[in-house]
Amino acid sequence: MPAWSADVEAIGVSNTIVVDTEAALEPAFAVARAELEALDRACSRFREDSELAAVNRAAGSAVPVGELLLAVIEEALRIAAATNGLVDPTVGAALCALGYDRDFGLVATTSRRGVELVPAPGWRTVRVDHRRSTVRIARGSQLDLGAVAKAFAADRIAARIQRTTGAATLASLGGDIAVAGAPDEGWPVHVTDDHRFADAPGQTVAIADGGLASSSTAVRRWRAGGRTLHHIVDPTTGRAAAEHWRTVGVAATTCVDANAAATAAIVMGAAAPRWLERHGLAARLVRPDGSVTVTSGWPADR
Repeated sequence: MPAWSADVEAIGVSNTIVVDTEAALEPAFAVARAELEALDRACSRFREDSELAAVNRAAGSAVPVGELLLAVIEEALRIAAATNGLVDPTVGAALCALGYDRDFGLVATTSRRGVELVPAPGWRTVRVDHRRSTVRIARGSQLDLGAVAKAFAADRIAARIQRTTGAATLASLGGDIAVAGAPDEGWPVHVTDDHRFADAPGQTVAIADGGLASSSTAVRRWRAGGRTLHHIVDPTTGRAAAEHWRTVGVAATTCVDANAAATAAIVMGAAAPRWLERHGLAARLVRPDGSVTVTSGWPADR
C-alpha cells in the first residue's frame, strides 16, 4: 500500500499524518500544523496564555471564548452526558491535586510528598452561553480537555486534509486515530500500551473509517505521596482509577467517541465489557496480567 507520512511534534505528544498520494503530503502537513497550533492556543491547560487557562483562572465568572474552544467544550459536555459522568471535563483540579499540574515531562521527573483527593464538581456545573460565546465554570473548578481535545483535533485534521487535498488520510495524535478515506485493505494500526514504540506487544488491526483510540494506565505515570499514580481519574472520588484494565482500545464512528469509550471503560472497571457490548462498540481490553477480552467483533489476538 503506497503511503506518505509526516511527523508533527505538538501538544506534548508525537503526531503522524499519513496520506495515500505524495502530492498531498506537503499541504496535509501544513493543515496539521495550523490545526495543532490553534488547538494548543485554545485548549492547553499548561499554557498561561491559552483561552482555557483564562477560563480556569476566572472560575465563577463568564469568560468570552473563541469558536474552537467553545466547540471542544461542547463535545466534552456531550461526552460527559453520554458516559453518565465517567468522562468529565471538570477533573482539572483533581489532576492538579494528584500532582499533574504542569507539562507531563516535568511531572514525571518530580516526586511529591503528598496528594489530596478532589472530586470533580461535575460537568453540569459548566455554563455555556452560545449567544454571547462565553463559558463559566464553578468557583474552585478547573477544566481539563486534554483527551477530548486531542481526539477532536484528530477528527478535524483528517476531514480537513481530505477535503483540501482529496487524499485518503489518517491522522494520529498521540496514538488517537481518525481516518477520512482509506485504501481498499484499510489502514494498518498497531494497538498497544504505548504507541511510541512500534515493536511494543500488541495487535495490528485495519481501520477503514471513523476513529480508533486507546486509554492506558501504563503510560503517563508519576510518583506522589509514596505511590505511583496515573492520569485517568475517577471523577466521583478524585482518585486515579482502579487498574482493572491496563489498556482499552475502542473503534467508533469518530475518534472523539472512541477516546471517550476507552476512557470510560478504564474508569468503569469490571463492568466495561458489558457496557461496550450494549453500545455495539468493538474494543480490546487488556488486564494488568496481559490477558485480553474483546467485544462486538473486535478480532481475537493471533
